Amino acid sequence: MKSGHKITILIAASLAISLFTPFFGLTIIDPSVLLEPNHPEAEVFWRLRVPRTAAAFLAGAGLSLSGMVFQALFRNPLATPFTLGVSSGASFGASVYFWLGGVILSRSGSIGPLGSSLAGAALSMTLVWSVTRSRGGLSTAVMLLAGVVINFFFSSLVLFVQYLSDAHDSLRIMHWLMGSLSGLETARLADLGFVVVFGGLMVMILAPEIDLLTAGEELAASRGVRLKSLKLKIFVSASIMVGTVVSLAGPIGFVGLMVPHAARLFLGWNHRLLTPAVFFAGGAFLVLCDLASRLVLAPAEIPIGIITALLGGPFFLWILFRTNSAGDLF
Repeated sequence: MKSGHKITILIAASLAISLFTPFFGLTIIDPSVLLEPNHPEAEVFWRLRVPRTAAAFLAGAGLSLSGMVFQALFRNPLATPFTLGVSSGASFGASVYFWLGGVILSRSGSIGPLGSSLAGAALSMTLVWSVTRSRGGLSTAVMLLAGVVINFFFSSLVLFVQYLSDAHDSLRIMHWLMGSLSGLETARLADLGFVVVFGGLMVMILAPEIDLLTAGEELAASRGVRLKSLKLKIFVSASIMVGTVVSLAGPIGFVGLMVPHAARLFLGWNHRLLTPAVFFAGGAFLVLCDLASRLVLAPAEIPIGIITALLGGPFFLWILFRTNSAGDLF
């Protein structure tokens, strides 16, 4: 089957999943009631389920795109949005917001969590970039090691903030760190949509250069690719997407690992083809995970981060065991 046909089928399936998922929950909503004014089930559908499905789709798309470009940057399918410490930095910013929520909320309103998370992500980005530049050049190996160190550093700070918090705030932080789309502010959907769509367009524009970077830095440089500029664009675009998603839904793991890797097995290495495939597949994947989080223990809800972790752990091991050596990973 040609790649174009595969992408068409993938996009159609992803859209179908996203369109039908809002009808399912504790109760299955009859489509005939959607146009009835003031009908309770119609209110639930339009005010709760549709915004939540849209948020899950955009979050999954953003995390998947970020994972895809990080894997291309490091030429390693085990690289994720968590690798460079961006997610832990955003988590630290949000944790500080919850810890000092009363003070920040009174001054910043509903933008507080978003602003705090993006500030934390920006701080981690700056630290990783500064450490990498201080070693001379812009080595991906140094960047990867710096990201791992920064990730552990901010993870420790999150635990420290949680320790300093009272029981109520500590519980809020812990629940948020598990990842959840419950209680999402509909007003923030526009922010998420803008960032993810803009990031996707940026990746699409850079796709030919990303292909050359994946083939090797020397080859890319010989073809006229400005490596430092390209790495900076990839790094910043992916980090902003991750920071925005984390600010709204918490640090949802493994999406950026599983979806890009599966898409490469399905479509190959052309990032102009991979970008729309990863965008739609990642969105549909997290929509299904969110549906599972609402139904598995209904009426209780499992944090969506637990669902993705339960799927991501075995997937991670599968990637390792299907290779013969570390050099065959990518």
